[in-house]
Amino acid sequence: MKIVNPPSASAPARIPAQESGVRPAALAAVLYEDGPGEWHGLWRKAVSADVFRHAPHLSDQERWARAYGRLRALHDEVPDPVALAGDVRGLAALHEWTGQVDGATATVAGIHFNLFLGSVLDDTATAPAHDVRDFTSLRRTGVFLCTERAHGNDVSALETTATWDPADGGFVLHTPHPGAVKFMPNTGPAGGPKTAVVAARLLAGGTDHGVFLLLAPLTGEDGGPLPGVRIEPLPRRVGDPVDHCATAFEHVRLPPGALLQGRHGRLRPDGTLDAEVGSARRRVLHAIRRVTVGKLCMSAATAGGARAALAVAVRYGELRVVSGAVPGSRVRINALRSHAAPLLRATATAYAMTLWHRRVVRRWIGHSPQERASAERLVGIAKGWITWQARDVIAECRERVGARGLFPANALSDYYANAEGAVTAEGDNLPVWCKAGSEMVFGQSLPPAPPAPTGTEALTDPRFLLGRAAAAERHWQLRARERMRDAPAGSPLERWNHASGAAVELVRAHAVRGAGEALAAAGERCADPRAAGLLDGLAALFLLDHLRESTGPLLADGALTAAQAGAWAGARDDLTGRLAPHLPLLTAAFEVPEEHLRRLPLLREPF
Repeated sequence: MKIVNPPSASAPARIPAQESGVRPAALAAVLYEDGPGEWHGLWRKAVSADVFRHAPHLSDQERWARAYGRLRALHDEVPDPVALAGDVRGLAALHEWTGQVDGATATVAGIHFNLFLGSVLDDTATAPAHDVRDFTSLRRTGVFLCTERAHGNDVSALETTATWDPADGGFVLHTPHPGAVKFMPNTGPAGGPKTAVVAARLLAGGTDHGVFLLLAPLTGEDGGPLPGVRIEPLPRRVGDPVDHCATAFEHVRLPPGALLQGRHGRLRPDGTLDAEVGSARRRVLHAIRRVTVGKLCMSAATAGGARAALAVAVRYGELRVVSGAVPGSRVRINALRSHAAPLLRATATAYAMTLWHRRVVRRWIGHSPQERASAERLVGIAKGWITWQARDVIAECRERVGARGLFPANALSDYYANAEGAVTAEGDNLPVWCKAGSEMVFGQSLPPAPPAPTGTEALTDPRFLLGRAAAAERHWQLRARERMRDAPAGSPLERWNHASGAAVELVRAHAVRGAGEALAAAGERCADPRAAGLLDGLAALFLLDHLRESTGPLLADGALTAAQAGAWAGARDDLTGRLAPHLPLLTAAFEVPEEHLRRLPLLREPF
C-alpha cells in the first residue's frame, strides 16, 4: 500500500496499553513475512547452532578458519546451492541472520553464493554451462575479484587484462602495473582451495571489448597460490576479520571456457564480439550485475546487526539498575526516559529499515526490463540509507551500555565496524547516492503536493506525516532543479557541484518516505489490532524523528502550519512516553537467537 496524501480527517496512532497482551510473535510475523521457502526460519535455526557462538578471544587466523567452517555449516543446511544462488530473498535472509552473529561469515557466504556462484550461473541460458559441482559441494570456495587498487566505483576503467589467444582460443590473464592489483578479495589460504571470478578487460584481435568476467583457479589443495598468481595478505581491517589480500596475475593462461559469456557479449571464433548490449560500459554493468544483489545483501547484514545491537542494549537496560530520583532508591536504567528514548527512536528506525528492505527486494525481483535502471537505483538508495542508519543505531546502542560496549566480547564494537565495511562494500554510499540524485533531479516525476494543512491534523497520525514526507521530497527536488538551472553556464561539473547538496538531500528524503510508507503499511495489514497499534506508533515516531530537520522547509512551503511546526518536538516526546514501556517487547520481536545473547558477558554478569 502506498500512502501519499492524507485524508481530511486525522487520527493519532493507536497505541495499546502496556499490559495489553501483545506478543512478540505478532510483531515478528510482520517483520519476517516469509515467501516460499521460509528462509528466515532456516537461517535463524542455522545460526543458533553451537558453531556460531561468539568467540572473540581467537586469533585472526583462527577466526578466518572459523568463518569458512561456518560457511560449510550454512552450506550443509541448503538443499540446493544452485537454487539459493538464484533466490534473492534467500540470499538476503542469509545475510540478515549471519550479520547478527559473525560479519566474516556473512562476507564469505555472500561472496561464494551470490557474487561467485551467481555470476557463473546467471548466463547459462545463453552460454555454455560451466561445471559447478566443485563449488556447490564446497570442494572449492568461490571468490570475486573486481575492484583494483586504482579503481573502485569506476569499474569500467579496470586495467587487469584478459588477452585472447587465437592459437587455442584461450586467454592470458595479466596485471599490467601495481594500480591494477585486485584489492581486497578474500584470497588467503583459509577455507581451502579457491577459484575466482575475475573482472578483466577483454582484448581480442587488437580490439578492447571492455570488462568481462573470467573463471580462474587461484589456489591449490594446500591453499597456496597456483603458478602466476601472486597473493599478498593485507593488514587486518576493523570488524570481524576476513583473509583479505591483494591479488595479481603474471600471464596466467586460462582455457577457452573461462570467459563468462551471455547476452552482453559472446566471443566469436575469429575474435570478434557478438553483443546484444551496445556500449562497453553497459556490458560491464550487465556482467557484474550480481553486485546489485550484493547491495541488497549488505543492507540486510547491517539491518540484522542493528536489530541484534538493539536486542543487546535493551536487555542490558532491563538488567542494569542505577540510583533513582529518591535518595536510596534504585531503578532500571530503561526507566529513565533520557536513556530509553534514543533506543526507542533507533528501534523505530530498525523496523522501518527492515520493512523497507522487504519492499525493495520485492521490487528488484519483480521489475521488468524497462524498469531495470530505476530498480537498480532504488537498491543503491536503500543500501546507502540502511547501512548509514544501521551504523548510527549501533553507535547509539554501544553508548547506552557504557564501557561494556567497548569490549569485543560483547559484540557491539564488531557490529559497528561491520557496518562501516558495508558502507563501502558493493559501491561507496556517497557516490552511489550522487549518481541516484543526478538521475532523479529531472528524471523522476515530482511527488504530488499534499493538501494544505488545516491545523487540526494529529501530528502522530502516520498518514498525515507521510504527506509531509512527500512534501519534503518534493521540496528538495524543486530545490535541486532550481540550483541546476542557476549554475554557471558552460561547465557540467560546476552545474553538478551547484546542485549536489540539494540532490543528495532529495535522495535522503526519498529514502525516508519509502521507509515510512513501508512501516505505516505494516500497521495497516497487521492482523492483530493491538500489534497494529504499536506499529502505527512506531511509524509516527519514525517520521517525526526523521522529518524533524525538514520542518523549516515544510513550513516555508505551506505544508505545515506554524503551530504544527512549533508542536513537533513536543509531539515526538509525548509519543516517546507512550511507546517507551513497550521497548522490551518491540525488540524481543527481532527474535535474535538466545544462544547468541546468553553468551555475551554484559547480559549475564552480576549487576
